Amino acid sequence: MNSITNVQIKKYGVVLLFALIAQMLCWAIMVVGQMVTSMENTLIAHAIGAPIIAILVSLVYYKKFNYTTPLQTAIVFVSVVIAMDVFIVALLIEKSFEMFTSPIGTWIPISSIFLATYLTGLFVTRQDVTTSDA
Repeated sequence: MNSITNVQIKKYGVVLLFALIAQMLCWAIMVVGQMVTSMENTLIAHAIGAPIIAILVSLVYYKKFNYTTPLQTAIVFVSVVIAMDVFIVALLIEKSFEMFTSPIGTWIPISSIFLATYLTGLFVTRQDVTTSDA
């Protein structure tokens, strides 16, 4: 039977930390946006900003750590987003799941975070393979 080592736990902790950082930056867009503009404009800014944040945060993760595959990393990032949206935003803050009926409010950012994280990982790992072959 395989057991999880302390090193593996630390590695999974690192990717989780980066996913949480991305989530916090997305929340910052929502909080600041609601203070300075309409909800519609805030949701548009969030839909645009979420994949940019995912690219930047995952780029740092892949360049400095790269403990997980692009698919694993994208799944972790999206899982954190969904979990935080369900348990913190929907249940505790809004006390409603209405946010999940909005494509621009939820599903477009979630999908774009997955895609941005995954494609960034493919790009970085492909660059690493190309560089090591040279």
